[in-house]
Amino acid sequence: MHQKNIQAYQHLHDFHEVKGSNVKKVSVVVAITLVTMVFEILFGWLFNSMALLSDGWHMGTHASALSITLFAYFLAKRHSHDARYAFGAWKVEILGAYTSAILLGLVGLFVIYSSIERIFNPAAIQYNQALLVAVLGLIVNVVCAFILNYRGHSGHRHDHDEHAHAHHDSQDLNMKSAYLHVIADALTSVFAILALLGAKLLHLNILDPIMGIVSSTLIFRWSFLLLRETSAILLDKGENQGLIDEIREIIEKDGDAKISDLHLWKVGQGKYGCILSLVANAPQNLSEYKEALKEVHELAHINIEIIKCE
Repeated sequence: MHQKNIQAYQHLHDFHEVKGSNVKKVSVVVAITLVTMVFEILFGWLFNSMALLSDGWHMGTHASALSITLFAYFLAKRHSHDARYAFGAWKVEILGAYTSAILLGLVGLFVIYSSIERIFNPAAIQYNQALLVAVLGLIVNVVCAFILNYRGHSGHRHDHDEHAHAHHDSQDLNMKSAYLHVIADALTSVFAILALLGAKLLHLNILDPIMGIVSSTLIFRWSFLLLRETSAILLDKGENQGLIDEIREIIEKDGDAKISDLHLWKVGQGKYGCILSLVANAPQNLSEYKEALKEVHELAHINIEIIKCE
């Protein structure tokens, strides 16, 4: 068989497209976040506000995470057609999100340590100045959220089940990560404002470090959720049981074929690779099984092994 005929049966292994608009949005948000972070950390230190300082460090972790997101976009696009990556370079983005989750956890430890230290060694707080900077930080976070304008709505899942077949699980995990980082920043800013107001009006300075601890719990929660989601993809953990059931139903609907082995893993945004072995007394042609599976739009790469019963 000629080489050109072989190429006709080959297919690409790049299942993910890096959108230029997403890269631009994240770039703008990174710049804004970095500037705001510097101001919050500086004034938190000058005004002796642990809540403001923790908000600044929290924003710093998100700036780092967003920078990793940006770098991951760059690497994924650069290596999108690199044959050394068996199923494309999409997991570079996932690895970036996994790294940012680790950074979040480490900074959460730092914020808790600093807050506890401030409880035992309180310092005078310049409330008015600290409140001004905290409000500005909140405004910046809201602006960044509108710039990103993520439409995935905080990680809403589109998994298959017996009654619904959602074929639109194409969310950009990097954009989702960036958006949720900004939302978490906004919530932390709100906690900082509440702490400063409470300390100023009720003369309870301890509210400031307490809110720092509360903020750190948000950091830990986000770190855990992001680690759980990204590690499952990096380890090819098959979580979409609904999709597996749908594939099994399609293959076995003739009453003859039975799936003896099936592996399903993510290869892109809402895209899956599938390897299955089936056993049948009178198996259909390979092309017929593949044609039947075309209705499962999430399947981007399919390998089928057919075993005829003796």
